[in-house]
Amino acid sequence: MRFPLLALASVLCAAVAQGQTLGAPTSTPLTLGDAIRLAEVASPALRAREAQLASGEGLRQEAASLLANNPELGFEQSRKRPSNTGESSYSERTFRIAQPFETGGQQGRRREAAAATLEAIRAEIDDARNQARTDAALRFNGVLVAQRRVLIEQRSLALFDSSSQAVARRRAAGEDTRLDANVALIEAERARNALAQAREQLLDARTELATVLQLPPAQLPEVAGDLGHAGAVPYSLDQLLLAVQTLPRQKALAAREAAARARLGVEQASRSPDLTVGLDVGREGPPNGREQVATLSLSLPLPIFKRNSAAIGQAMTDLTQAEIERATAIRDGEAQVRRLWLRLASQRDRVQRLQQAMVPASADNQQLATRSRQAGQIGLLDQLLVNRQALDAERELNDALNDFHTTRIELERAAGWPPEGTPR
Repeated sequence: MRFPLLALASVLCAAVAQGQTLGAPTSTPLTLGDAIRLAEVASPALRAREAQLASGEGLRQEAASLLANNPELGFEQSRKRPSNTGESSYSERTFRIAQPFETGGQQGRRREAAAATLEAIRAEIDDARNQARTDAALRFNGVLVAQRRVLIEQRSLALFDSSSQAVARRRAAGEDTRLDANVALIEAERARNALAQAREQLLDARTELATVLQLPPAQLPEVAGDLGHAGAVPYSLDQLLLAVQTLPRQKALAAREAAARARLGVEQASRSPDLTVGLDVGREGPPNGREQVATLSLSLPLPIFKRNSAAIGQAMTDLTQAEIERATAIRDGEAQVRRLWLRLASQRDRVQRLQQAMVPASADNQQLATRSRQAGQIGLLDQLLVNRQALDAERELNDALNDFHTTRIELERAAGWPPEGTPR
């Protein structure tokens, strides 16, 4: 799976490199699925987490060894000169090997800590991958919202600009007043300014998406998609609350707690002193009377003064902090899901009210105002007010859709539900 993702990234980067001007769009618009796949490949946070696998594997391999301490080899050579006889001096050589043995069962605890640490790293990698997907979905949604806002402001400019030109012609013919001409001109300039702001916001949104996807700075992505509507979501609150328990973040905290508990066991077991077994082999005596000597030695330090209290205290602190973090994460995770669920329901109702009542009524008012204006029943100011209300309704709907989809993405992230565009 990794090779196709890298191939996709290479193709997009090659297309990006063909741009000639700053901010030139990519040749092919990105879908939400494309953006999520690229974010998974390019995310610096995810790659940094993956780099930690090497340290976890090294820790596991070290803990899997037969003994924690390496054997020690020694060599001793002494030169002796007899003082009572006329014999010449001679040398004695002794070879030594010594092996410390842990007596408190530290090695088993150490293996438990290494396994838990590796499990935590893998869970954190999954959590970083989910965060990369969420960031991509949020930024992609931001571009869609900004593009929709630009279209609204373009219609606004076309509407008020045409009204301004019509009033200018009527003013030249003596049918409208100078006040009407100035009001129409102001509305057209306001629409032009709003369009410029919307384009700036679109530029910012595309830049943020390019940052998440780690595209070259000179290229800004185009996206293909639609905000759609605020429909029903394919999950229930109970499903989300159940999913919270299996979040990679929760698994990582549980593994970190297990690793902290195992390290505490290692430090407590280290109170038991290590037994060192040594074997010395050598030849002693003058050359004409050499003796082969083998000596077995046992060394055991007395745990009188140093009881490893500092290390045990630090390990207990780390374990307590890990337990607090895990309990807090479980409580906060469920509370976050419930809060976002209620917020999503409220925003869904708000979007539906705007779509079913306010926007259609505003569009109908625009048509009625145009006919009434042509019939001379209302003035320019009344028509401009109706047009402004209709455009404000579309803006409010766009903002409400943005709020709904942003909350939906955050809710899916909080519960660990795969975002749209990724398989479950």
